[in-house]
Amino acid sequence: MDYYGSQISRLIEQLSALPGIGSKTAQRLAFHIVNMPIEKVQALSEAVVDAKKNVRYCRQCFTMTDQELCPICSNPKRNARQIMVVENTRDLAAYEKTGRFEGVYHVLHGAISPMLGIGPGDIRLKELMARLQGEVEEVIIATNSSLEGETTAMYISKLIKPAGILVTRIASGVPVGGDLEYIDEVTLLRALEGRVEL
Repeated sequence: MDYYGSQISRLIEQLSALPGIGSKTAQRLAFHIVNMPIEKVQALSEAVVDAKKNVRYCRQCFTMTDQELCPICSNPKRNARQIMVVENTRDLAAYEKTGRFEGVYHVLHGAISPMLGIGPGDIRLKELMARLQGEVEEVIIATNSSLEGETTAMYISKLIKPAGILVTRIASGVPVGGDLEYIDEVTLLRALEGRVEL
């Protein structure tokens, strides 16, 4: 049954299609947006459209950016000989918040999961291997501590080890089954500092 009229119902429906937004949250957001000044609503809508039009993947690490190279890859002060491999851009952001990692990243955009039909060819492994042709000294595998994350870590380790590059895995502090984006900076820092060779 339509309680609010078609315009608000349509807005609620669109908002509830976003991940993590249930119908009650969508309803609260819709009412908030409707009560905002028109200038702020236009600014919000322009920000969404501009992001959709201009955001792309960094050509080197594959994080999201609006430039050809992201700010991390284009920073000459970063240690390009140390690459941290993460599952997604949110994980990269979580490690950046620690302010202690001085290397660069590689974003896989997923993890190997035979149950879901995601194989090595479905994530950015080929691009990672191409990056290792340079002067890379260490690859830190910072995938989640889930079955898929562990499978991906072992697969990457077996691919890289023959090249003679040090392969390490983030250590304790990250709970099994936990997603990196939800873990606090201190725990992430402990995991980074306590990494072990695979």
